[in-house]
Amino acid sequence: MKLLSKSIAMALTLGVTLAITACSGEQPATTSTASTPAAAGKIKVGFMMPYTGTYAALGNAMENGFRQYVDAHDGKLGGYDVEFVRVDDESDPAKATDNVNKLIMRDKVDILVGTAHSGVALAMARAAKESNTLFFVTNAGVNAITGPLCAENIFRSSFSMWQSGYAMGEVMAERGHKRVVTITWKYSAGDESTGGFREAFEQNGGEVVGELNLPFPNVEFQALLTEIAALKPDAVYTFFAGAGAVKFVNDYAAAGLKDRIPLYGAGFLTDGTLEAQGASADGLMTTLHYADGLDSDVDREFRKTYSEKYKLVPDVYAVQGYDAAQMAAIGLEAVGGDVSRKADFAAAIRGATIHSPRGDFTMSRAHNPVQDIYLRQVVDKQNRVVEVASAALADPARGCTL
Repeated sequence: MKLLSKSIAMALTLGVTLAITACSGEQPATTSTASTPAAAGKIKVGFMMPYTGTYAALGNAMENGFRQYVDAHDGKLGGYDVEFVRVDDESDPAKATDNVNKLIMRDKVDILVGTAHSGVALAMARAAKESNTLFFVTNAGVNAITGPLCAENIFRSSFSMWQSGYAMGEVMAERGHKRVVTITWKYSAGDESTGGFREAFEQNGGEVVGELNLPFPNVEFQALLTEIAALKPDAVYTFFAGAGAVKFVNDYAAAGLKDRIPLYGAGFLTDGTLEAQGASADGLMTTLHYADGLDSDVDREFRKTYSEKYKLVPDVYAVQGYDAAQMAAIGLEAVGGDVSRKADFAAAIRGATIHSPRGDFTMSRAHNPVQDIYLRQVVDKQNRVVEVASAALADPARGCTL
């Protein structure tokens, strides 16, 4: 079967009906979801992902990556059988607390995994911290999760918004751009991505002459594109993802801006979106912790297996799900499946080197990856690696008290 792009997969996954474990009703909150080794040698993993809407393809990719690691280890995670439970978070922060409590209080998962939307992930992190549930953040880069909300039981297998933004700020300054406009959705992920960019860009002598935004998930860009044309910056930095990234890149090119004002972005602009963006994305440069064409046996094997298994082209979201499973396995092996031993679980992960398709990385004291950030360029519908933009870049974890 021909490989499908993530953007096509997103269309195919809209309207998915999710199988959620049945229960007898809501139960009161508890201070801990587990206090003994995994019952009968089984670990219960709860996926809370966007399975419908703008970020649907992202949610499926993260789950696919996690399951790929488990399947490669005879259906076990850290030596234990796995039971999976799924909840569609709909990328809706207003529903996030109720949704996460289905997994924590009702289904009593040992490990919580998700999600794409930063607002939803914040609610998940608060619930995980309150209930002392192990939580692996497989995408949402909102800084607070490994900042003020950092906790012994919360880990990120992805990135902080600061990281890719900061790296691109350095790149664009080095490329001689002096006056730049930023544009994004008005929510935490967009604010923090452009904030990281601005920090590095201004430190290197640049000036942000316009900060444009619109509510999530609004994709009516025309008025803002007209404003960009009027401001005449040297370049534009942006953060969009999923279907919003597809429309923004296509609209930017259609407005005649692509050849006049260079467009740069956080890597999500062109990850999982290239098939739908087509020629509009050609030549775009982005920064991210993963890229096509990384020269490693781990990445080649990961991509080969993922492509064969899911008939899809693997992307950064799949890598983040895969690495969350790797990290969980390391922790579970260290504690013999006893998920109540949070300090030992965390120590094992902090002391490990994760051999990821993105390249080896370690964990910071705040449980955020310390990782290379790559400069990538779109060539032949791939995000081809150009160079390492920032090596072993560690998020500053501002506000973390671990």
